[in-house]
Amino acid sequence: MSDDISIGGESIRLGQFLKFAGLLDSGGDAKEAIIDGYVRVNGEVDRRRGRQLVDGDLVTYDGRTVRVRP
Repeated sequence: MSDDISIGGESIRLGQFLKFAGLLDSGGDAKEAIIDGYVRVNGEVDRRRGRQLVDGDLVTYDGRTVRVRP
């Protein structure tokens, strides 16, 4: 099960989304978690902090999954 997080637009970068969704507190924490391979997008590890997320993408960190919504 996942929570839906409305981003208020068409897309958002992965690093920004982790902070926006409350999964991580800071950009530095988000950068480290992504680079270290702790973040999954649609079930796969993604190490690109600038990856553009769109409606329906599932982001998982630390056992919590959230779905991107516009």
